[in-house]
Amino acid sequence: MKHSNISLIISREYITRVRKKSFIILTILLPIMIAAIIVLPVLLVMKSESHQHANVLVVDDTDIFLNSFEETDNTSFSYASGDIGQLKRDAFDNEKYDCVFHILNNSEGLKSNLYYRDNLPSNLQSNLESQMNEIFFDRILQDSLHISPTKFEEMQKLTKVVVTTVQVDDSGKERENIAEMNEVIGMLCGFFIYFVIIIFASQVLRGVLEEKTNRIVEVLISSVKPIELLIGKIVGIALVGITQFLIWVLLTVGLVSVVGLAAPDLMSSSEVAEMAMSEASEAPDLASSTSIFQEINNYFPISFTEIILCFFFFFVVGYLIYATLYAATGSVVDSESDSQQYTMPVTIPLILSIILIPTISTNPNGPLAFWFSLIPLTSPIIMMVRLPAGVPMWQLLTSMGVAILFLLFCIWFAAKIYRVGILMYGKKNSWKEILKWLKKA
Repeated sequence: MKHSNISLIISREYITRVRKKSFIILTILLPIMIAAIIVLPVLLVMKSESHQHANVLVVDDTDIFLNSFEETDNTSFSYASGDIGQLKRDAFDNEKYDCVFHILNNSEGLKSNLYYRDNLPSNLQSNLESQMNEIFFDRILQDSLHISPTKFEEMQKLTKVVVTTVQVDDSGKERENIAEMNEVIGMLCGFFIYFVIIIFASQVLRGVLEEKTNRIVEVLISSVKPIELLIGKIVGIALVGITQFLIWVLLTVGLVSVVGLAAPDLMSSSEVAEMAMSEASEAPDLASSTSIFQEINNYFPISFTEIILCFFFFFVVGYLIYATLYAATGSVVDSESDSQQYTMPVTIPLILSIILIPTISTNPNGPLAFWFSLIPLTSPIIMMVRLPAGVPMWQLLTSMGVAILFLLFCIWFAAKIYRVGILMYGKKNSWKEILKWLKKA
């Protein structure tokens, strides 16, 4: 096997694909479009809300909420009493008020109506509801229970219960852990590695079919061996995938940095800010972290570096396993529609892995998670789902070793089939005939 031939094929596959318009669009424009779809609506809403001021006329039939609502930068309150119909007409006809908030005197409970004519600020209804709940609750504390709101807050602090989850590893080392975060990170890693594998492995299948149907492979086989062509195609497309992945990472980091500089308060709405402050007060170690990588290292059983290295390993090995099997499938058939019956047995483990992701993420160390993380056709996804929650080193190394051994088998298997099938045209090959190819020298 000549390494020069393989390098030429790799170079051809790589350069041909990165020059395609589809590669440029998918690699560069897609992350920008996704970021625009996510960020632009938020920016527009924030901008519109910052300029939208609501003057609210409060008509309180209960007299409980008179002069009690707190004004904000976007909301001001005025109070009046009288006939609600006349008050609404005066408010809207004179365009003095944007909304009329009528609190009904109802024995069945607090009921109210918020009248508006043109536009209703997005957070006005929730703001009114939260303030009414707080005011009414304070009124009950004082009138019925004779407890001041300040005293009640002190009692809440004294009776507040906080449960911190601490994971203990085999060596006895303790680490604070957030199970929900582990589930989310594991599911994201599993879904992402699934899509990456299926996209680039399918490119190998289409590439083999394209060369076979165009009879280009006959010219190539006259100069190189089938195994050299197979390896060159698989590695070339793998490098395209790695290039695309690295560009996505750089673009994502760049976009996040630009958005952070251009709109530092993008995620600092009142609710988000209050949540962040409360979490920071309850978790001083997390709040004092100087980088997100330190936070990951503090709250995950394995380091961020280990997650990245394992992700890269299972991405590469998972892609190579499925790419070799898809390449073998492409050499057997003459059209992509005919390939379904051959790719289905290979694709079923991938589909099964996706179905099992929610179950595995909630119980990452159960028997189902353990066995599926050892099966080579499911381990690239399932092991990444388990990893954020912590996996014993022997299980991780065993999974990697089994995956490498299975990859070597897949290369041998695909080379046998590819060598014969790539030059066969116009014939639907049965499984029995394919097994005969494996017996040939």
